Amino acid sequence: MLDGQSASIQEDALGRELRLRSLCEKARALPETPGVYLMKDTLGRVLYVGKALRLCDRVSSYFIPSTDLGARKQPMLDRVVDFDIVPCESEWEALFVEARLVKDIHPPFNVALQDDKTFPYLAVTTREDFPTVMITRHPTDPRLKGARLFGPFLHGPSLRHAVEHLQSVFRFRTCDLAILDGDPTLPRFRPCLLHAIGKCTAPCAAKISKTEYREDVDRFLRFFVSKRTVMTRELEAEMAQASSVMNFERAAVLRDQLKALARLDHRETRSDDSDFNWQPEVTQFIQDPMAGVRSLQRALGIETPLRCMEAIDIAHLQGGETVGSKVAFIDGRPFKDGYRRFRVRSVSNDDYSAIREVVSRRYRDAGEGQELYPDLILIDGGIGQLNAAMEAFQGLRVQPPFVISLAKKEELLYRMGSSEPLKLGREHPGLKLCQAIRDEAHRFAQHYHHRLRERALLGERKKKPKGTR
Repeated sequence: MLDGQSASIQEDALGRELRLRSLCEKARALPETPGVYLMKDTLGRVLYVGKALRLCDRVSSYFIPSTDLGARKQPMLDRVVDFDIVPCESEWEALFVEARLVKDIHPPFNVALQDDKTFPYLAVTTREDFPTVMITRHPTDPRLKGARLFGPFLHGPSLRHAVEHLQSVFRFRTCDLAILDGDPTLPRFRPCLLHAIGKCTAPCAAKISKTEYREDVDRFLRFFVSKRTVMTRELEAEMAQASSVMNFERAAVLRDQLKALARLDHRETRSDDSDFNWQPEVTQFIQDPMAGVRSLQRALGIETPLRCMEAIDIAHLQGGETVGSKVAFIDGRPFKDGYRRFRVRSVSNDDYSAIREVVSRRYRDAGEGQELYPDLILIDGGIGQLNAAMEAFQGLRVQPPFVISLAKKEELLYRMGSSEPLKLGREHPGLKLCQAIRDEAHRFAQHYHHRLRERALLGERKKKPKGTR
């Protein structure tokens, strides 16, 4: 019986060198396009499946003399005698093709498949009136009964990155709200910030019909089983049909999807940031804001992605003109349209009471189930400030998912439900992101405080600043 040991290629060092050199030359002749590659042994069995942004570069890297694939994959080089490729139109398509092939073939060197439950799947809850798209590591969860599942995926960050980009095209929801078509309370619900930046059509607030939302989700599902050129032709045909029957509003939506689909492979640029009122200067010291988000998520032990984050700060001078601020960050970057100012009414020189007032006013609607909380709320201060915020939340019917505070000087993170602080390294990307959010909330609060102080000193009656509550 042939097993992995007996199927290995028995050859001397010179023969191995010639074989790898020949494979390297073949790999360098591959196209400079995204795709999936399949490493094969002498019997034509697939040993490993991987994806590449540039096939020629990635595949050839396996066969250069200095290659070190690590203890798990290095023995594969003793068995590889050939490879096949599946060219793709984008790295996103390659990601999904890789997942399908790995799941079907179970190659021995794709070690992630030893335990599928520990690796992420993409789930679409198609049985709901308004399906949600989510990433899960528990595909057998009873709540996902009847859902469309894709995966397993071998690299969670790549999957999350893909979903975030695809959301700008198909604008599906990623929340776990129970949304029923025809619910009379929906028009009073306040959608989250993902709607404000064009990444969700907000079925939670009845901003889109069940039929139209389903059409968008169906396109999203077809994206996984067809090439982008096919999807583009389908969208163009649907847009032409909508225009022919004078449904110009729907035609405009399809036009926007076509444009977003064309931009799918574009990386973030400073000009793109301006479309959503980002303030890139706030996080310019963070090379990759999303890396900071992922690092913070791991450090806090949070399973769900941190998309929307908000921070609360209090400012006053010797008890005068006490104000509060709320800043919003989406995917690790500040979003100016989500900023708010609060003039504290109940106290003049008590940070704890001021925090309780601002938290109660800001999250009153979320506490009554009329809008979603952000994924993470950060309070400027230590354990005392965090406890003051939690006291305000205790009076609300719906509780927030996660609240932390960041203390100055030692830069310790305090978490809801825990009295022990979390100390991260000074260069930790998650800590740097928290500092950026905290500092931006402080800057925004101080700016409003200084304007009120100036008005009081000069005796001027100025127009109430925009966004003030």
